[in-house]
Amino acid sequence: MKVWVNYNDNRWKKYKIDFEKIVCMAAGPAYKDSEVSITLTNDEEIHALNRQYRGIDKPTNVLSFELGDPVLLGDIYISLDTVARQAADAKISVAEHTVHMVVHGTLHLMGYDHITDAQAAVMESLEIKIMKKLGYKNPYADDAAPVCDSEKCCVGSRLISFLEKFKIRKNGVMQYVAMAVLGLAASFGFAPFNMWWLTAISIGAAYYLMVRAAGPRDGVGRLWLRAMPFGAAYSVAMFWWTLHSIYVVPELAAQFAIWTLPALLGLALFGAVVFVWPFVLAIRTRVAAAARPFVFAGFWTLVLWLREWVCTGFPWNPIANITLPMPVVANSMSLWGALGLTFVVTGAVTAVVEFLRNRKIFWPMIIFVFLAVCGGAYGARNIALSNAGAESGAVMVRIVQPARSQSDKISYSSRNDRIARAVENVRGLVTLSDAASAPDLIVFPETTYPFAIVPNDTLEMATQLSRPVIIGATYVDGSGVYNSMVVASASGVVRNVYNKSHLVPFGEYSPFGIMPSPANLTAGAGATTITVNTAHGDFTFAPAICYEIVFSDALIPRGTTPNAIINITNDTWFGATPGTYQHLDMVRRYAIESGLPVIRANYSGISAFVGANGEIISALDIGVAGTVDGFVWGAHMAPYRAIGRNGWLIIILAFAGVMSVLFNRKYR
Repeated sequence: MKVWVNYNDNRWKKYKIDFEKIVCMAAGPAYKDSEVSITLTNDEEIHALNRQYRGIDKPTNVLSFELGDPVLLGDIYISLDTVARQAADAKISVAEHTVHMVVHGTLHLMGYDHITDAQAAVMESLEIKIMKKLGYKNPYADDAAPVCDSEKCCVGSRLISFLEKFKIRKNGVMQYVAMAVLGLAASFGFAPFNMWWLTAISIGAAYYLMVRAAGPRDGVGRLWLRAMPFGAAYSVAMFWWTLHSIYVVPELAAQFAIWTLPALLGLALFGAVVFVWPFVLAIRTRVAAAARPFVFAGFWTLVLWLREWVCTGFPWNPIANITLPMPVVANSMSLWGALGLTFVVTGAVTAVVEFLRNRKIFWPMIIFVFLAVCGGAYGARNIALSNAGAESGAVMVRIVQPARSQSDKISYSSRNDRIARAVENVRGLVTLSDAASAPDLIVFPETTYPFAIVPNDTLEMATQLSRPVIIGATYVDGSGVYNSMVVASASGVVRNVYNKSHLVPFGEYSPFGIMPSPANLTAGAGATTITVNTAHGDFTFAPAICYEIVFSDALIPRGTTPNAIINITNDTWFGATPGTYQHLDMVRRYAIESGLPVIRANYSGISAFVGANGEIISALDIGVAGTVDGFVWGAHMAPYRAIGRNGWLIIILAFAGVMSVLFNRKYR
């Protein structure tokens, strides 16, 4: 066995100790081909390491950093100052106490620990036997010198001890399994499960496992490997429902089912690349434990911002969305958006973990709690603003939810069959939407109209209904084919056409021109507002088609406050999977961030009127064919919309940076 000895303090050189013999005796023949590094140092260096990696702001006698490699076992640091003091108190030689520290540290590298009483009993008995073989007395006799500090001394000892009962070896196989399980569990905080507490605990536990296993030799690659199972499992658990669309229509399933496994692997790779960086960089930046929560939360927020636009963007399920069952907290997004609330939630979770590891690190937790209280106070104000003028809207809007299966909606047989099916569907839409009451405006979902709309076209449906109509259709002109929202007057004249700008990869266009996609549509120009003339006055809205509404700060032109957002979508492709419920939660989030109510028409459900505070005022459930009438009110300019997504990112990262520097200096 090879033992490397580094003298970081020259005072150690006067002690003649055979470190290789001690390590070989402690490790045994099973580790004859392994290597251990021993660094002989002082209180100043070991104090800094203890504070950085364990969150304990004082020197100790020995620290072990297990690498999880059967050949490179890890590093042992021993402080001469502390060892000498403890040896003098116990009336033994410095050499004898050092031998015990080497034995103790080597056993740590082999996976032994002493967090629980049972673990301590096993480890201490081994130390006693090894020390006896080396010719020394029982180091745990009443007059013996103390061993390294136990995490039992901290406030969170019971929780830490509970985690340690699972015997998850640092950097061992079970740590990787645990990280994957925690990634899976973290996805259950979102709709339809809404187990927000499970997401918080899972992120906190994953953070603890990463910090616990960290050592001075850890580079980006090693840290990424440790965090990768969490990110991969988290991504697959959150986004698997996107593949449900492959199997909705038999004709498409026959063509695209072969892509199911590659797509799942792609989701895992996406998570392994995207969601690991907060864990990796919070450790790799080498800041003090008290600064880590700010670094972690800052990078998690930065990753969310990048998900808004990198590679067309997919900012689905920001951590902020787990707070939607708590209206006052969720409405803080009107102040700082999902970016700000995500920063507060992830920061608070990791600050609690650091506090549980070391009760002296309490200020980060207090700061994040203070931010949450301030955000909640503004959230309460946003709820009041959103309820102003409740039920006083002048324009009655009817949402129509056809809820026909995709096979009933479209015929994939002959041209004559397709035309006959389309005519039948139009008649059914008119019958379904022509209820007894008299709405001012009728809204149909995405891709509801079965015929293509061309320039200077008319919409006979609107004439039959004698009402202005908003409907999703395919629009074709000389520039391309679009997924569009068509606005027609009561006389059937097409007044406005909004073309979807954020197209869905693999569904509406082919990424890089080579990936599978059933369509290749043209993107529209982007954010705008449309005004419809109704019997009770003008109604101005911002249009959004399908998942365009998940992109924060992207739908409403600067400086405008329309009456509402109208979001038309078709979640038939996702059925009753979590994706359908989460899509509605993304709408609720956008309503809060923008300060605008949302009228949402979904082909198969869930269609809803959503207040500017994210409240679902009325809705039609999945699979229910029918209509729902309602008014909208409470439109206002939310601070988040006024400052903007990029402005808030700068504020959040600046705050995280300042706090990280201050706490790094304070606890260094």
